[in-house]
Amino acid sequence: MPAEALKSFLDEQGVAYSVVPHAQTFTAQRTAQATHIKGREMAKVLVVKVDGTMCLCVIPAPEHLDLEKVQAAAGAGEVILATEAEFEGQFPGCETGAMPPFGNLYGMSVFVDSLLTRDEHIAFNAGTHSECIMMSYADFTNVVNPVTADLVA
Repeated sequence: MPAEALKSFLDEQGVAYSVVPHAQTFTAQRTAQATHIKGREMAKVLVVKVDGTMCLCVIPAPEHLDLEKVQAAAGAGEVILATEAEFEGQFPGCETGAMPPFGNLYGMSVFVDSLLTRDEHIAFNAGTHSECIMMSYADFTNVVNPVTADLVA
């Protein structure tokens, strides 16, 4: 099952979504391949520290995050990539590195790359390395209310 907090949240919001089981994978790009979901629709979720505060950055699986672009989008003095050791335990019910892009469930701001807005759907880890969720991008935006900006190199 997906992370219970995420599933309950989506059900409470009346959001339509599908759970896609797959062989265990540890990167968004491999998950896209395993599920036959377009790489540009598969979200890679990265944890960054924006002026010392943990935030989520959500970009298409095949892309690379540009920290300077995140810094500009956040109006921050410093943005650095958080290590797994720094964010381990921040996402209860989720396997390390398989957190969904719902910062609002974890008290974190969310920044989304504008490339993800070009497709009707978004897919992402469901809290495990063997399931993902696919839902409409419009529903994702409505329930997460992310900051959208150009974030990739």
